[in-house]
Amino acid sequence: MQGKGVVKFFAILLAAVCIYQLSFTWVAHKVENDAHVFAKGDTTKEKAYLDSISTQPVYPLLGHNFQYVKQRELALGLDLEGGMSVTMQIKLNDLVKKLSNDNTDPIFNQAMAAATVDGIKSQDDYITLFVNEYEKLNPNGKLASIFATKDNQDHIKFNATNSEVESYLKDEASTAVTQSYTILNTRIDQFGVANANIQRQKNSDRILIELPGVKEPERVRKLLSGTAKLEFYQTYDNRQVNQLLTSINGIIAAKVKQSKKDTTKAAVKPVTPATAATAAAKTDTSKGKDALSLLKKVQKTGAKDTSALTGKTQFAEQYPFFAVLKPAIYQGQNGQGEIAPGSIVGHAEVKDTAQVNKYLRSPEVKSVIPQSMKFLWSVKPIPKTKTFELYAIKLVTAANGPVLAGDVINDAHYDVDQKGNHEVVMVMNSDGAQKWRAVTAEAAADPNNKQQIAIVLDDNVYSAPVVQNEISGGVSSISGNFTLDEAKDLANVLKAGRLPAPAHIVAEAVVGPSLGQEAIHAGLLSSLVGLLVVLVFMIAYYNRAGTVAVVAVIINIFFLMGVLTSLGAVLTMPGVAGIVLTLGISVDANVLIYERVREELALGKSLRIAITDGFKHALSSILDSNISTFLTGLILFVFGTGPIQGFAVTLMIGIITSLFCSLLISRLVFEYMLEKGWDIKFSNPWSSHTFKNANYAFVKNRFKFYIFSGIFIVAGLISMATQGFNYGVDFVGGRTYVMRFATKDVSTETVRKIVDKNLGEGNEVKTFGTDISITTKYLLDKDSPTSDAQVQAALIKALNTNPTTHVTEKSIMNYQKVVPTIANGLKKSAALTVIFAIIIISAYILIRFRKWQFSLGAMVATAHDALMVLSFFSIFKDVLPFSLDIDQSFIAAILTVIGYSINDTVVVFDRIREFLNLHHAKTDDPKTVINDAINNTLSRTIITALTVVLILLVLFIFGGDVIRGFSFALLIGVCFGTYSSICVATPVIIDFGKKDLR
Repeated sequence: MQGKGVVKFFAILLAAVCIYQLSFTWVAHKVENDAHVFAKGDTTKEKAYLDSISTQPVYPLLGHNFQYVKQRELALGLDLEGGMSVTMQIKLNDLVKKLSNDNTDPIFNQAMAAATVDGIKSQDDYITLFVNEYEKLNPNGKLASIFATKDNQDHIKFNATNSEVESYLKDEASTAVTQSYTILNTRIDQFGVANANIQRQKNSDRILIELPGVKEPERVRKLLSGTAKLEFYQTYDNRQVNQLLTSINGIIAAKVKQSKKDTTKAAVKPVTPATAATAAAKTDTSKGKDALSLLKKVQKTGAKDTSALTGKTQFAEQYPFFAVLKPAIYQGQNGQGEIAPGSIVGHAEVKDTAQVNKYLRSPEVKSVIPQSMKFLWSVKPIPKTKTFELYAIKLVTAANGPVLAGDVINDAHYDVDQKGNHEVVMVMNSDGAQKWRAVTAEAAADPNNKQQIAIVLDDNVYSAPVVQNEISGGVSSISGNFTLDEAKDLANVLKAGRLPAPAHIVAEAVVGPSLGQEAIHAGLLSSLVGLLVVLVFMIAYYNRAGTVAVVAVIINIFFLMGVLTSLGAVLTMPGVAGIVLTLGISVDANVLIYERVREELALGKSLRIAITDGFKHALSSILDSNISTFLTGLILFVFGTGPIQGFAVTLMIGIITSLFCSLLISRLVFEYMLEKGWDIKFSNPWSSHTFKNANYAFVKNRFKFYIFSGIFIVAGLISMATQGFNYGVDFVGGRTYVMRFATKDVSTETVRKIVDKNLGEGNEVKTFGTDISITTKYLLDKDSPTSDAQVQAALIKALNTNPTTHVTEKSIMNYQKVVPTIANGLKKSAALTVIFAIIIISAYILIRFRKWQFSLGAMVATAHDALMVLSFFSIFKDVLPFSLDIDQSFIAAILTVIGYSINDTVVVFDRIREFLNLHHAKTDDPKTVINDAINNTLSRTIITALTVVLILLVLFIFGGDVIRGFSFALLIGVCFGTYSSICVATPVIIDFGKKDLR
């Protein structure tokens, strides 16, 4: 084997990287377990413990703090950790109405209403639907007459064509979605969710948000659904506020002393932030009289010397407010702390912001804060120090509000100034320009002490630029040390006030942590049992060579988990299924190699040469089959969302690592065994002649296979037309609750009767493991903030009418909501994804095998497999004792089946191509040659299928109800895929290539 040194070096390097990446998960779990033990079940106490050590070093070897470690652990998805998933849709009809300046034209409003209705069933974007409806209602109408308003005059002229107006509306719609994404992203950051995921769905007005570990769904709904509020405020200078901060500290210190029942009645000495630092520094005898030394120590955690610790304690007791809010000071020329100018009055670490807020909200402190002042935090922490800035905001209007509201913004965009620095250009309407001129004139009145204007969105300060001079005309330039992304974000924030396109929740799923824990246990158990089944089978069938496959599979899983962690991928339950399926893919490569080695040994070659030739001759089949499966994973990743993408990522990474382990690591092991002179056997006595000299008449009986498949698919199509499918909630819309009843023998029929009686007909009730799943469309058409709570309350009230079905809010283990708009979109996108996958893979086969018959055979076989699985799910939907739902996970299963089927088909095709090249004489009958090729590779086909089926059986039995339908679709799909690669794909080649194959 050439390049052994390079392979060894790369393997060792990859192993070291994986160990390093996985170590963060081990450390994070240890710290969280310590917190759980310390809190003794008190979740508030546990969270406080983790917050307190967020900046403490918990990785002794490398000195990383807990926050750093937590961000780099293996992230778990909602179905494993529990939490909430939300799909937000931007209300573009509100945007269109706003851009028209609330035009009252009846045809315009009728077109908007019709477009909203069309959007429920159509996949076209809202703007396209609106324009089509308007032109249908008013063929000669000009949209420019509606949208060429005073505010839009720079973009739309009165004589603009409808196409130009449509293009403008689409640009504004795209901007609105981008702004909403920016705003929602900021809100999620402030929610403090670890491993949160927010992504804008391509070519859509929807945004997907996943929040693992969230236990307050109502708070999330309120946070995400609120309308963005952009405002401009004048600010106080820090030097004007320091005396107030002194008084606040005094009030808090007195309160702390009283709470501790301090018998000493010593008054708290009034002190400014600067003199507080100086006074505190005096208590630190180890560091002299540096005014800032103690403050610097307070900002650091885990100080080791006892004198510094004593100084900290004394400082915190005497100056509790300044212990959590570091005053904005700098070291003057005299070495003393000086009050820093500007609107920033202090800095606080993430863990201390809540305490600062608590102090500021206390009645005693609120009584001394002027009504014209409020404090707001910066939207993001300072990158290097990881601290938030606290601003002093001035309330100047009669209602103590901002000097200017965000709705005066006409446009905002990022630019580059003459010095090459990023800046943001802001354009206001005429009313705003007039007010802005007055505000900026007042702010710039004092040339020696120019004021700042704070740009505030949702009560968070995005920027507070200094007003250099009076600004007339309404065009302002905001400069600073912006990065390109920061300038873009600020521009989007400024436009948020101009383009109010509210976002509303169209789908949500809440997974209880207990259900998530059960999914973890089920997933781990199925993975371990599946691994054990594979390893035992490989050793039993391939003897000592099987142990090499075992080593390769174990290393493959280790590399797979390490790479997943290093990429920051989120592991979901379908991801666990992907890992289990990866075992089958990994084994398949070994089976291909071992079957080839056995063939070479049967020709009388030496063991070393047989192994070398076996790897060489199997390489083409292995690469073709794995590349085709990788393409399936890629299509899943591009078109899928959430869990489907998690499955796709795991599948693609697993294919790459299995190729590395099967082709290179196992080869190294064999080389080592050969050098040691070990006796390597590739079979046991019972398995040495399996499928040897097989001569089944697959080609001759192909018409029987056609008839069987045709009858089954026709029956399936009839079933689809008459009784349809059991669609999951994400395909039909509705609310699904997984309920856990105290009484285990509650029947689904009892629950169905109760729910139908109280919530109306058409509800779906079925078992979900030991729980019961209830899907209802009750109040689904009501888009109000209280409808979710109303449905939940109505369901609980209905169930509590029967003593045997008594439940509480804690009985809800899982909750999911989808509106029909997104459900119809899923159906169409799912169908298109499957069709696109078949086309892409067929194109790859055409390029690889150079004959259109092979590509046609692959296309027919994959379409056949998809139709067979669909037919099975329709025919047996109410027959089997478990759910056969058509949902997003089912689409993932269909695409995986397509990938597996192509994997299997390519191996058969590869052997057919080889045999046709060897038997090219015109006297050789192509039918006989192809039949011989199928029989020759039959051992590999059956062994691989058997291995994957065993793994999927384990997944089906032990994987839990969360993925039972998913694993069953894979199970029957693999059976159909194995059947089609032999009995469907190859007959197509024969019947459509009778002349070309000679």
